[in-house]
Order: sequence, then C-alpha cells, then structure tokens
Amino acid sequence: MLNVIVFAPHPDDAEIGMGGTIALLAERGHRVLIVDVTDGCPTPLGDRATRLAEAEEARRILSAPDNPVMRGLLDLKNREVEHSIAGRHRLAGRIRAHQASIVFAPHALDAHPDHVAVTRLAEDARFDAKLTGLRLPGDDGKPPIYPRWFFYYYCSHLRRVPNPSFIVDTSGQTERKRRSLEAYRSQFVDHPAGRDLPGRLAAQDAFFGSRIGTAAGEPFFSHEPIGLRGLEGLT
Repeated sequence: MLNVIVFAPHPDDAEIGMGGTIALLAERGHRVLIVDVTDGCPTPLGDRATRLAEAEEARRILSAPDNPVMRGLLDLKNREVEHSIAGRHRLAGRIRAHQASIVFAPHALDAHPDHVAVTRLAEDARFDAKLTGLRLPGDDGKPPIYPRWFFYYYCSHLRRVPNPSFIVDTSGQTERKRRSLEAYRSQFVDHPAGRDLPGRLAAQDAFFGSRIGTAAGEPFFSHEPIGLRGLEGLT
C-alpha cells in the first residue's frame, strides 16, 4: 500500500489532471489524499460553500467502495498564493502527517501564478518534510519523511502539448473521471466557458491512451529516472 498526496492549487485541478489515476489508485487499495491549497474563490460562478460541496462530491465519486479518497483544504488565498517558507511548511506538514511516499503537483510550466507557486511550494515541502528537529504545522506528530517520488500532472493554462515521462492506463476509470468533473457544476456545467472541458479532456485521454495501446491514459512528468524491477507491467 502506498501513501499518495496530490496537491491541487484549486478544487478541480486534481480531477482535471489525474482524476482517472486517483480513482485507479484508490481502487487498488492505496491511501490517496487530495490537498486543495485554495478554495478556488472568487470565481465567475459559485461561492465557497458551492466549491467545497462540489469538491466533496468529486472525492466521493473517485473513491473506491472500501477505500475512500481523502481530501483536505489548506485555505491559502486564491489568486494570491506565494512561494514562502511559511507556505512550504504548511504543505510539508501535510506530507509528513500523511507519511506520503509519492507526491503529485501540477507541471511547473503554466500560465496561472497559483499553479506555479503551488508546485514550487510542493517541491520545497518534499525536502522540508524530512528535516529532523523541525515541527511542522499539521504534522500530527508524525516522524520526518522524504517522499521517494515526485511526479507532475498536467492541468496547465498554457496551450501546450504535454511531453510526458510516462502514461498511466486509465481505461477503466473514464466514466468516474467524467462524473468527477461534472460534479463541479459551477465550473463545467453551468459555466458556458467550461462546458466543453470534460469532452476535451476525454479526447486528450483517448489520445494518450492510444500512445500506449489502451483506450485512455493520463500523462505525467518526472525529473528523476523511474526504476523498473521487470518489464511485466509495460503496456
């Protein structure tokens, strides 16, 4: 069993970039925690209560029957996330409390300042979580830990084509990903500008699935080489 933490600048970013992978990890018995760094407000449609209720519904949809996905809110200020020591210590506290061995954050090439700042905070938090003698906010008294893996998912505001290090086969999770996105009614159902996003993401996932010979796939990037103990899992 793996302890996995996914940092999302706003509610819906984790679902956009890796909703299928989150559902797959939960289905396979891993402990997945989504940490929304902000509440996503203000936003053209939907208030704080609406956004948080939508996030909870998406969490429920991505959960496995006997293994619920967990979700937390750091509550930094939307549109004003800054790279700071205090901020990175708050993320590090969540890494330590969850004893995460794998961290996911948005790919660093992005037009949204919150996305860029959250990824930089998460990268630094990975290091700070291992520091002995350092108490971190929200660490629940858990021991220092250095997550072995740090992966980047794609939820970019740039019009760029992902160049992934690996692709996860999410063929069996396409419906749950779609439903998790549609749970954000204020963003992707009621908001005219976002109504086509679930369809575009389905097309993107179908394309990346085709690159590995499956019906759907989600792309990820890594700065570090990924070790294999065999070739049996290759698609």
